[in-house]
Amino acid sequence: MLTSHTYTIRPSEIQDTRQLMDLDALVWDKNTSPAPFQWRSRQQYLQHCPPGSQLLAVQGERVCGYVGFHPATAMPVNQHVYEINIAVHPHDRRCGIATALMDAMKQHAREQGIRKLRLRVLSSNPGAIAFYTQCGFLTEGRLVSEFYIDGKYVDDILMSYFIEA
Repeated sequence: MLTSHTYTIRPSEIQDTRQLMDLDALVWDKNTSPAPFQWRSRQQYLQHCPPGSQLLAVQGERVCGYVGFHPATAMPVNQHVYEINIAVHPHDRRCGIATALMDAMKQHAREQGIRKLRLRVLSSNPGAIAFYTQCGFLTEGRLVSEFYIDGKYVDDILMSYFIEA
């Protein structure tokens, strides 16, 4: 396990692509996403997640986790909102990386003039819901029985965090 002193947080770079694709394949499954990321190619990944669209926690050259962000929609009236997602390698969990990434994301958003962070989380993922709540996210909505996963209906919970000026 890592301690908080053994990693740094920085923007994603093109040379991180393979590790980020591998991390997505490892982390996103039926318990964490209704449609796990299945990148067909490096090019497809880079079109969806260009360099600089994620903040990474790295130990040396190894990616331990990331928080991704992008405008919630393409509408000019919605440019003050970022949609985010966060992933931490299973070997690096429970040592403060996710909290540090979320704190870095809030600071980055503030510097970019973003007023709101939003995310979606499955009701079948109580650990993530607790983490987001601990980070100050509030539930704004719930899409009941939005997904049918592994023989069960699962709600899609919409959560947000408002950035203070």
